[in-house]
Amino acid sequence: MSKKILIANRGEIARRVIHAAKELGYGTVAVFSEPDADSLALREADEAFLLPGSEVRETYLDSEKILHIAREAQVWAIHPGYGFLSENADFAAACADAGVKFIGPSPEAMRRLGSKLESKKIAKQAKVPTVPGFEGELPSGQKLREIADNIGYPLLIKAAAGGGGKGMRVVHRAEDLEESARSAEREALAFFKDKTVFLEKYLERPRHIEVQILGDEHGNLVHLFERECSIQRRHQKMIEETPSPSIDEKFRREICAAALRIARKAGYSSAGTVEFIADEAGNFYFLEVNTRLQVEHPITEAVTGIDLVKAQLRIAEGEVLPFRQEDISQRGHAIECRLYAEDPENNFLPVEGVVGVLVEPQRPGIRIDSALEAGKPVLSLYDPMLAKLIAVGFDRQEALLKMDALLRDYVLLGIRHNLDFLRATLNSKVFQSGVYHTHSVADLLGEFLEKRSSQHMPDLAYAVAAFAGRAGGGRREAASSASETDPLEAVKGFRNV
Repeated sequence: MSKKILIANRGEIARRVIHAAKELGYGTVAVFSEPDADSLALREADEAFLLPGSEVRETYLDSEKILHIAREAQVWAIHPGYGFLSENADFAAACADAGVKFIGPSPEAMRRLGSKLESKKIAKQAKVPTVPGFEGELPSGQKLREIADNIGYPLLIKAAAGGGGKGMRVVHRAEDLEESARSAEREALAFFKDKTVFLEKYLERPRHIEVQILGDEHGNLVHLFERECSIQRRHQKMIEETPSPSIDEKFRREICAAALRIARKAGYSSAGTVEFIADEAGNFYFLEVNTRLQVEHPITEAVTGIDLVKAQLRIAEGEVLPFRQEDISQRGHAIECRLYAEDPENNFLPVEGVVGVLVEPQRPGIRIDSALEAGKPVLSLYDPMLAKLIAVGFDRQEALLKMDALLRDYVLLGIRHNLDFLRATLNSKVFQSGVYHTHSVADLLGEFLEKRSSQHMPDLAYAVAAFAGRAGGGRREAASSASETDPLEAVKGFRNV
């Protein structure tokens, strides 16, 4: 009997891990909540087990239920994907106690790097620059104001255990400091059960650049170069690309070397990402380490030829990395756009709906990581990401052209999404130039909304979507290319397409 791997996740990342595991000969075990009872991942896995409960904390976040299923299914290992329990050191330790391999770094490395304060200490020990700030327990009153004055405004309040913009506040004025600090503490406690926050100097127009690392359990570490992740909304990424168009070879060598120094200092193994921010003067500063597979890992795979999920599985088996740093190079350019169920015209708020018509173009140089199916609901209970659209070209210009064609021809009716905004961003002068920053989306959104408000937006698209949802019979469609006579072209300008 082949070894079995349980995938403690859902959606497109569950499918991604299932496919990689099967290619290596592993049996696959899926877990699912009741809303996911008819998902693609379940039909592709060898076995599937229900996680009873109506809320996320009762299903994909319930480590005891997942470990119970792991024992019942007699699995060798658990792959956490990303999100949910993927960066939970206690869960990784519980897996070890249960005799189940956690596919990821050690619990000790996760704890060291999971705290933003501890990881900053490691970065400093590794001689990597960090953003100026205050990392002790925040006082109140006059003492807090003195600390803030020494750092200088604007400043950023961040949750030590946080991520995704939670427990984070930007403070421009001293009179807002106290309330912002207490508000950030309350939010950090609610989301991460840890109210610890700290202060950093706020960089006005930074770029967000991250480095993919990969290490085995024998002390060997390599980097797989950088990804540019500066196109963001609400501190969450929308578009990523590699190589970064904004850095030169000297910068690339230095930032990748810095990432490896941090990983070595922390005793890191498996796949991980070291994140940095860079200022307009060309300086970079350590931000944090994501001790898991990243959402945007496909673009690194595209330009290096290394399958990161398979690499994780082989590392978990105790294998030595089959390549050295000098064996790894970048070839071509790759861009990823994240398709979200959200409304850019309403501050990117998540939305629900039912997928009516779905056309996902398949062509050379295109990869779509998706778990969408026509006729299936999209619930706000989970992360709003619907799919990842990846385009690969010989150079950046070719990748841009392929991505634009993919965004033009991708059709999703029945639910609001950000496809039009992604295409507007991709074709903007600032993105085409390659010189953009983490606040560029705010300017681009203003231009996008102004253009939309000048257009007459009838409800035809919604009517088409509703009819397709009733009459389409849950059909999933794929197209190799867009036809000039495609009836859907008539509604391509409307907001739901």
